[in-house]
Amino acid sequence: MKKYAFFQMFFLAFALLFSSCDGNRVFEENQDIEKNQWPVKLTPTFTFEVTDTTQTYNVFFNVRNALHYPFYNLYLRHYLLGPDGKQISSALHDMYLMDPKTGEPQGRGAGDIFDHRFRALKNVRFSQPGKYQVRVHQYMRQDPLPGIMAIGVRVEKAVP
Repeated sequence: MKKYAFFQMFFLAFALLFSSCDGNRVFEENQDIEKNQWPVKLTPTFTFEVTDTTQTYNVFFNVRNALHYPFYNLYLRHYLLGPDGKQISSALHDMYLMDPKTGEPQGRGAGDIFDHRFRALKNVRFSQPGKYQVRVHQYMRQDPLPGIMAIGVRVEKAVP
């Protein structure tokens, strides 16, 4: 348990260090998955505010997995909802957490924990100001899905 707490503190310090220098970030939130077991019924929801409708944005998924995650990839489906609550977009994403041939973990790692950032939406322009929601649903065939420690969403200004 102490090892897990150490890695959480390390990740938090790392995130704080790099987030302070990040002028393009509009929003970022990560949610821990209880007991590192992601049930199909759990749909993490992230709410962010858009004020500049002339700006284009990129939306990313943050994924933290343990080395014992049993697959090389992760299927996620996102649902993007506008300020009026209506669905704007939905797509299925296939993200590689490990090299499919070698099984070598990808992403940034510390011990047996690995962090990944995957671009989910590129150059999105939000048509109206207000609060938007991204809902993330795991689309793997195992319930619960072991080895996923946290899932997050990051929204940043797109740089030309």
